Amino acid sequence: MKKVTKIEENKKANFHGRKLRVAAYCRVSTDSNEQAESLKAQKEHYESYIKSRDDWEFAGLYYDEGITGTKKEKRPQLRKMMADCKAGKINFILTKSISRFSRNTADCLELTRKLLTLNIPVYFEKEDINTGAMESELFLSILSSMAQNESVSISQNGKWSVQKRFENGTFKISYPPYGYDWDGEKMVINPAQAQVVKQIFSETLSGKSSPAIAKELNAGHIPSRRNGHWTSTTVRDILANEKYTGDCLFQKTYTDFQFNRHHNRGEKNRYLLQNHHEAIISHEDFNMAAALIRERAAEKGVEKGSRKYQNRYPFSGKIICGECGSTFKRRIHTCSDFKYAAWCCKTHIEDKSKCSMKFIREDAIQFAFVTMINKLVFAHRLILKPYVETIKSSSSDDAVRRVQKIQTLLLQNAEQRETLQKLMAQGYLDKILYSKEKNELLMKANDLRTEADSLNNRKSEGIHTVTEATALLHFTEKGVMLDDFDGVLFEKFVNRILVKSRNELCFEMKCGLTLTERI
Repeated sequence: MKKVTKIEENKKANFHGRKLRVAAYCRVSTDSNEQAESLKAQKEHYESYIKSRDDWEFAGLYYDEGITGTKKEKRPQLRKMMADCKAGKINFILTKSISRFSRNTADCLELTRKLLTLNIPVYFEKEDINTGAMESELFLSILSSMAQNESVSISQNGKWSVQKRFENGTFKISYPPYGYDWDGEKMVINPAQAQVVKQIFSETLSGKSSPAIAKELNAGHIPSRRNGHWTSTTVRDILANEKYTGDCLFQKTYTDFQFNRHHNRGEKNRYLLQNHHEAIISHEDFNMAAALIRERAAEKGVEKGSRKYQNRYPFSGKIICGECGSTFKRRIHTCSDFKYAAWCCKTHIEDKSKCSMKFIREDAIQFAFVTMINKLVFAHRLILKPYVETIKSSSSDDAVRRVQKIQTLLLQNAEQRETLQKLMAQGYLDKILYSKEKNELLMKANDLRTEADSLNNRKSEGIHTVTEATALLHFTEKGVMLDDFDGVLFEKFVNRILVKSRNELCFEMKCGLTLTERI
């Protein structure tokens, strides 16, 4: 009989004799002197600690200073460290604590998972957690949730302090709008910029549109706030800013519990402080300009803040250029004394060399839609009925069976965990083995739930497609042909239009069909 000798793996030989490339990540959330000292101490500690180990090679120190930990996107050094990890420059990461790494639970777990897929563990000193040695993410998830709660608490305290300064009028605007400078104590007028602000209000009151004013400022080579390009939006923002009257309206925006910023449309209190600084524009001119803008919007049937304001026409945001992928914009063309609406590729408007797609008349697009719908009405038995029957029959029976199987497996998993608990309570299992087995079961249960969620999402998408296709079939079965374009029907059935050329449009329907019409 042949003898087989098992040679145990040498876990320390993963890097073939090379030293472990170790980096450290540090962060402080404000730029105060105390926090700067803390960052300096962290940097010195990690650099000396890593270099003191003979089996470690110092792979760099990454630190973000005066930056929030609630959003990974706002930390350039963290992003750089992740890029270096992907490039193979780092094998191990040290950090002071979970809260220094991230105060957002989702971000913390996402970052550690990404690093583990690259075989790069993270060691959190304060919590004594090495993600490379963990059997489950449960403990890390709990601790990062605690860090996030701490961040929320700090945020709430900061908001309370700011709100009190709003209420008593002591809040200082350290970043004033275009037309003003900050002298360290208050807002003061910037004479050159103030003249531009006065010009914008004057020309608005004389009847000029925001795009026309922006075009004139760019033609005059007048730089905007950041020495950039003027747009109609920039002009409108100036016309809507009450600070030019000498007043200040505080808390125009707010941050939700997920640290996302929103415009305050009455969800939070606002505070108006009058005569806060020297005015550039009188209240009369400011109010007249606002009234004129509202009047123009009313003439076009546009209500600010409404969905109609965002999508003024049925085609808004729904016509896509097949050449460059940009959306189309509505414009009025004049030919002699005749005016007509047309839709043009935004990229082509800005730079014809980047996209050659030319405009399409609005009435041609409307006619193409009417033709497409009438064809479906005429041939719904040949096209729509078989399609609906096909997607109904292929709706995921296998997925349903798999979800049912997963539910059974989850119940078995829960029973196994309960059995483990009883065995440990009765002294048949020690705590270490119990924790290992329990964590493995928890990970399996998490994987099963993830799979079930994915299958349920696919089922929902299939149900949505069937619903949309059935609705279109029911409409066409009525046998009513369209004589004119119907914007309500277009929005109901069409997801978007892909422009292949000036003569060919592809209507991508909400039911999943793509129907081509030639103009």
